[in-house]
Amino acid sequence: MRQNARFADVQPIGLDVVAEAAGTDPDVLRMENLDTDVAPPPCAVDATTRALASGEGNSWLPLTGLPVLREAVAGELRTRTGLDYDPSRQIVITSSGTSAVMPVLLATTEPGDHVALTDPTYAGLLQRVRLSGARPHFLPLRVDGGYWRLDRDALAGVTTAAALLLMSPSMPSGVLLDRDDWAAVAETCARTGAYLIYDAAMERLVYDGHPQINPCRVDGLAERTITIGSVSKEYRMIGWRIGWIAGPAALMERIKMAVIYNTTVASGFAQLGAAAALTDPSGAGVAAATAEYRRRHDTVIEQLAGLPVVRAAGGWSCLVNAAALGLTAPELSSRLLRYGRVAATPMTAWGGTIAPDHVRLVYSCEPVERLTDLRLRFDAALTRE
Repeated sequence: MRQNARFADVQPIGLDVVAEAAGTDPDVLRMENLDTDVAPPPCAVDATTRALASGEGNSWLPLTGLPVLREAVAGELRTRTGLDYDPSRQIVITSSGTSAVMPVLLATTEPGDHVALTDPTYAGLLQRVRLSGARPHFLPLRVDGGYWRLDRDALAGVTTAAALLLMSPSMPSGVLLDRDDWAAVAETCARTGAYLIYDAAMERLVYDGHPQINPCRVDGLAERTITIGSVSKEYRMIGWRIGWIAGPAALMERIKMAVIYNTTVASGFAQLGAAAALTDPSGAGVAAATAEYRRRHDTVIEQLAGLPVVRAAGGWSCLVNAAALGLTAPELSSRLLRYGRVAATPMTAWGGTIAPDHVRLVYSCEPVERLTDLRLRFDAALTRE
């Protein structure tokens, strides 16, 4: 078979292998995959059901997304960023947030360009950088005060980059960038001419009273930022597969073309459900969901007290350092499933030198009641011969 250099360094995501090995055993804690059992907004379910019954949205057009959803996204972004995005020129609807990443990379980079990402980072971001023909430049995360923190010295050392591809809170670490971090990002973008590609999928899922800072509100970033959003995480609407891209109008012309030729159009039925969630006056349950995820996160941290687990500042997952336990991440993942009945993904494909030492624990689909024996499961995994 003919070789393809584009795939030379692309690694499998890993979570699907763990999920298959876990099977359907109800005793297994499902902490390998970013699903959730917290219900989506009822208004979104109702709107989608009505659309299916009436046929509304059963069309290829408009290729860039239904006006009602683009306007809803513009309203959402106005609240978050303080900016007035033109729904027709500056917003395009995509088939999920992750599928938005490749069109943005194709519009902002050339083959061989550097794209800076944190280590660890979401494999879906990292491997798309490689597939686009760009090259990842890793910015290591360090543990400081019990939380992951961005290494700003490493950021200051970036000399060439076409883009910085960042998420906050981020998968899989739960790192949250503060105002000083974003100011350092702005300085790097100005110095290198880079765009900021900002994955905002979990922006409001923040714990412990940490401030939620949108980078567009930081001096120097608004005009350089391309925002990728979705309804999957904050609104618990994973199966709808609806996302969006917003950015400078001139650049969005290229991005729209890449989106259209990649997927043509996102599901019209699902778009109507997404619009209902974004415009729900009650907030679509985001605050209540965040409180529930925090309860689960805190239970995980309490259960694993004394083990090398790092608190998340937000999001749906946290990381355990397998190397600090004398194991590789695949070894710890295997032992957790075999002896502890915990499905957890090794971070082999999720970074450079830091991520591969870790295993991810996702708590978004396991209620507190099922997490209360997590320590016993870990002990079984770590002590069995």
